[in-house]
Amino acid sequence: MAASKRRKARRKRIGRVSCYYHHGSWWVYFRDGDRPVRRRVGDDETQAEQLAAQLNAQVTSAAPTMFSFTPLKVPELSGRFLDHHEQVLRSSLATIRRYRAALAHLERFALQTGSDVMAHEIQADPFIRFLRSIEVAPNGHPHAARRKLRDKGVRYILVVCRSLYGFAGKKRHLPPYTENPFGGLGGKRVRIEDAKQVFVFNADTELAFFNAAGTWAFPVHFALAKTGLRPGELIHLLIEDVDLDGGWIQIRNKPELGWKIKTRRARAVPLVEELVAVVRRLIGVRTAGPVFLREQFEPGSAALAGLGREALARAVVQRIEKAEQQRGQALDREGRAKIARTVWRDAGAVKADRIRLSFIRIADSVGLAGATCPKSWRHSFTTLLQDANVDPLIRQITLGHAPMGTADGALGMTSIYTHTRPQTQRQEILRALRLWPESLALARQYTERANASEG
Repeated sequence: MAASKRRKARRKRIGRVSCYYHHGSWWVYFRDGDRPVRRRVGDDETQAEQLAAQLNAQVTSAAPTMFSFTPLKVPELSGRFLDHHEQVLRSSLATIRRYRAALAHLERFALQTGSDVMAHEIQADPFIRFLRSIEVAPNGHPHAARRKLRDKGVRYILVVCRSLYGFAGKKRHLPPYTENPFGGLGGKRVRIEDAKQVFVFNADTELAFFNAAGTWAFPVHFALAKTGLRPGELIHLLIEDVDLDGGWIQIRNKPELGWKIKTRRARAVPLVEELVAVVRRLIGVRTAGPVFLREQFEPGSAALAGLGREALARAVVQRIEKAEQQRGQALDREGRAKIARTVWRDAGAVKADRIRLSFIRIADSVGLAGATCPKSWRHSFTTLLQDANVDPLIRQITLGHAPMGTADGALGMTSIYTHTRPQTQRQEILRALRLWPESLALARQYTERANASEG
């Protein structure tokens, strides 16, 4: 009898909610509609009573309780996650496309698991095994040769899934107290054992490449090699961004033209004298428009040829307005970006794919089998700066990487107190580029031949 009284003393009722002591912990019990809910809430009796009071208020007012959640299927959860990045966070379109491609694998896995499976029922380990088993087209083209996902691809997919389920937890689409099934996965926990090696040029391979480059390709790849620009930055470079007399180019965001720098960080990059001569020859008498034009582009027959930034921006606005009038509805960001790309096209700008293809063909012609991506120029440029012992802060500024502006950065508080002067940046970058004089001499020969043929 005494034992029975002790057991009863460990159960309390607060309105429609009961809290009771069981197996060393306090639990709460209530009915959420027709569904009974039992949850362990901790070891403290006072906290259990407070939580029971909160739950009672929620149940009495028919409000969603702290233990309620709205289950979703994976495709619907992915759609809400992508919409959040589109409408709320305004993530870049490229980022959203990468997220969508990564989550397509999770949706495919969920469909194979069962058409009625909910997102919170997905388990990480079987999904990872699924990723290890499938074959994909590396460039996304349906006719490309398929291969297994590389470790970096698996890691990226897991990181995106971890973010997806973090979003689901915040929006109460997971059961309460459920841990993120992808928590702790991705990042450094996935070992990279099959990464494709990045090709880095040296003085000899660089010279061989430039010797094999044609009249159109030489200025493009020479500029990438001597500035460390991303291909996307090069093709969106306007003549008004170039100061040939001062020897600088300005890498600027152009949101009105549908383009932004990957890191959103504008910067100035110094130009070596030989590159100044090449760009001056390339621009000729033009005063506006893209610096680098398509190989077969004829400015005289193009309506947008020779227009500056403001005029091109007006063309974007006009085309967007016309498209919206024809469709009878406003365009989304992707639609506006697509129209902006048509303006760049009609202004004569080069496509990034054209640069990539020319890089592969030239590299293959001189036996550089490992060189398959023009990003190698950026790697080679940065490596050359390191070989020349260029200060890390100057390297960051020139490449447009995120600054070490916090005390826990690689240089600590030193990075906060250091302010690099343009003349110092220019002096250090040009000093490094002079370590490979043969390719610079080849650029001078290119300019001299081009001037002589015109004369």
